Amino acid sequence: MDIQFNKNEDEQKLAWSAVKHQLEKIYEGGGLKSQAKQKEKNKLVARERIAYLCDDDKPFIEIGAFAGFEMYEEYGGCPAGGTVSGIGYVSGRQCVIIANDQTVKAGAWFPITGKKNLRMQEIAMENHLPVIYIVDSAGVFLPMQDEIFPDKENFGRIFRNNAKMSAMGITQIAAVTGACVAGGAYLPIMSDETLMVEGAGSIFLAGPYLVKAAVGEDTNAENLGGAAMHNEISGVADYKFKTEQACLDRVKSIISKLGKKQEAGFNRIAPQLPSKKMEDIYGILSADNSKPYDVLEVINTIVDANSFDEFKQDYGKTIVCGYARVNGWAVGIVANQRLVIKSKKGEMQLGGVIYNDSADKAARFIMNCNQKKIPLVFLQDVTGFMVGSRSEHSGIIKDGAKLVNAVANSVVPKITIIIGNSYGAGNYAMCGKAYDPRFIYAWPGAKIAVMGGEQAAKTMLQIQVAAMKAKGQDVTAEEEKTILDKITNKYLAQTKAQYAAARLWVDAIINPIETRNIISEGIAAANNNWKIDEFKVGVFQV
Repeated sequence: MDIQFNKNEDEQKLAWSAVKHQLEKIYEGGGLKSQAKQKEKNKLVARERIAYLCDDDKPFIEIGAFAGFEMYEEYGGCPAGGTVSGIGYVSGRQCVIIANDQTVKAGAWFPITGKKNLRMQEIAMENHLPVIYIVDSAGVFLPMQDEIFPDKENFGRIFRNNAKMSAMGITQIAAVTGACVAGGAYLPIMSDETLMVEGAGSIFLAGPYLVKAAVGEDTNAENLGGAAMHNEISGVADYKFKTEQACLDRVKSIISKLGKKQEAGFNRIAPQLPSKKMEDIYGILSADNSKPYDVLEVINTIVDANSFDEFKQDYGKTIVCGYARVNGWAVGIVANQRLVIKSKKGEMQLGGVIYNDSADKAARFIMNCNQKKIPLVFLQDVTGFMVGSRSEHSGIIKDGAKLVNAVANSVVPKITIIIGNSYGAGNYAMCGKAYDPRFIYAWPGAKIAVMGGEQAAKTMLQIQVAAMKAKGQDVTAEEEKTILDKITNKYLAQTKAQYAAARLWVDAIINPIETRNIISEGIAAANNNWKIDEFKVGVFQV
């Protein structure tokens, strides 16, 4: 082990430690006092409900824990977007689980709450996974109703997805453990089966106060929409239970009886541990993504021992492609190479940059994986495409478009891990969020932006100073530095993994050592959807 390795290891572990500290705060939801109030009502909090529901010996992959991070601070924040969600195993079956967190503004829906729930439904539809909703919500957060209520990707889209998933044969179960109000009342009723907890669960289009205001009727929550009423009179609900635990036990029982569906048939054999120690993954990349490294070392901490077969090893060296196995699953890997490479023509190629030959190779490899029905794994650490007259004359835009075309039209599952930088069009070409990866994750030190912070800040400084001078203002060197520092700090904050995860540009920030397990669970989820469309790339310039 060299000094740089040890330094990288320390920095990466510190970066993950900082993320863990932030997650611990997020896990408190609306705070310890709000959790205590739940307990006083004999109610579990969202994370306890999920823990009770899921199998103890299987992983729960949380999605969107950072949703809403450092957003909506004028309203007191919205930890985890007011919901806890992810993919877990219930009675041995992989399921999407979505639980309202009543401790966060009574489970009210902020704009990011809607986006997160739609993302979870998207995951369920793409992977044909059963969905379990644990409902405990006051409905739309009224001060922001204009940003959550009426648009295509807003609150109402959830019920549209309920209907679509039902038509697709995807099982949906709703456990109503608290309030379910107004438009939100449709979610459990559009599910296959609705379970309610007596004395806690309620479903109605309008609560007692609104009913009094609208029609002058005096009523209460139990009479208006409680478990007994909906099971005995309206027929809206299917089961009622004295406790949350009994309700969740019945959910487990329902899931245990689901019939087995046809799988995609992705190839899997008995897994082997990687050839490199998995903990070595911490020492390869510098935490600030500034040092060159060999991405093959990262790959060899993730894939099964001796399973990596590199494709076109001597061509297009700034992207590494190859077939491998991850926990026994066959995968195709597309990874940015950060080493500075000397080509056979004697030219130096910058690591992390996509050149003509790299784009050409990666596009061909992606087409091969689609032909062979092999899921794709993208390891992103990319600063963009090569610029300059030589690259433009060689048709870098054409070759880049070829790669983007192959990624966009790929029909096999794609899983993207942003391990370092993700800048500009490189984000698109390496299957960023806009290109429909089944799952997309980031390491703690990941950076996502149009360009690197230093270059972007200097560009914006030039524009701002030029505008000031055009108005006749004199700008001193000290003023320029002050402006530059302000721009740089703001821009760098916006490139961080936490900023991306807060807005769901990535599904989660993960511990690097968990990369192998995350990929394996993602392919296991994707394998539930047997239907894979025919691969077509359309028209592109050759």
